[in-house]
Amino acid sequence: MQLGRDFVQALNQIAEERNLAPELIVSSLEAALISAYKKYQSGDQRVEVHVNTETGDILVEELRTVVEELESPDTEITLGDAKRLGFADASVGDELHLEKDPGHFGRIAAQTARQVIIQRLKDAERQVIYSEFSDKVGEMMTGTIVKAENDQVLARIGERTEAILPRKERIPGEEYVPGQTMKFYVLDVRQMTRGPKIVISRTHPGLLRKLMELEIPEVRDGVIEIRNIVREGGGRAKVSLSTMDQNVDPVGACVGAGGARIKAISQELMGEKVDIIVWSSDPLAYIRNALSPAQVVKVEPVLDQEHAAKAYVEPEQLSLAIGKAGQNVRLAARLTGWKIDINALQAERMPTLQDIFHEVAEAD
Repeated sequence: MQLGRDFVQALNQIAEERNLAPELIVSSLEAALISAYKKYQSGDQRVEVHVNTETGDILVEELRTVVEELESPDTEITLGDAKRLGFADASVGDELHLEKDPGHFGRIAAQTARQVIIQRLKDAERQVIYSEFSDKVGEMMTGTIVKAENDQVLARIGERTEAILPRKERIPGEEYVPGQTMKFYVLDVRQMTRGPKIVISRTHPGLLRKLMELEIPEVRDGVIEIRNIVREGGGRAKVSLSTMDQNVDPVGACVGAGGARIKAISQELMGEKVDIIVWSSDPLAYIRNALSPAQVVKVEPVLDQEHAAKAYVEPEQLSLAIGKAGQNVRLAARLTGWKIDINALQAERMPTLQDIFHEVAEAD
């Protein structure tokens, strides 16, 4: 049976358009033709179908086991019938491949196999997408917004692959306009019944990490190590850094000349402020740094509580240390893993006569 060279051209075209290996499509076609042949013959035959991808020829073979007495006509053949068909060397127990060329099978096969082929191609395409993107979890990708309506935001992150941006992974107040290009963090890839579900994020700390690796060569090359990142998407982020190279200023390297590097990162994240913190093995020094941009006078541990500290600032620095709605101290606590209580230093004053009389009275 022949499908012809037109089939071969169509096969190659489908493979190219859907980014699938031709062998994968051929195997789907062969499986579909086996199904169609069994339906056509209305039996329980064991069938093999081979498609020649150069000529378009199709070879259909029934597998029969040679027996003395026939019990299953769909899967067996007697030794006498085998010899009459030209298998002179056949013996009982052999498995023969009988070539078949059933009339009108081409038309029936095309009708029956069409849906099977389409389904196999969809399954194969889904598997290709899943295999491609499951390896990209934890990576940053550039995508284009294709839909932003009815609380659903979709972005195209491949030639034909769309990913979902859930509400909790969106930067508050950020607009998503179809055609807009931005960077996303690949959060999760799941194999679902209708195909892979790819979840992306704009608020994950990993996105900030990847942007820093992109913009800052010292981070990308490992000269500067990112110890921790905490974010409140679109508002503020804190990044703690360390380096083994005494000639490298981690803060200066990340901020860049005139703040160029950190500005480029901030602009990608809708103006999110990024505090660059020097990591320290001394937790009290780390807390002091983490409360940047506030200037901290001193930090003391709370002796009766584990991982708790009090930080003292000048009164005019109090609101800066706490931050809008407590954001600065909240992020500092998440960055360091310590509970932080912000206190304003009391202004020192000269003792009054009342203080002196009170001290004398207590002495008596």
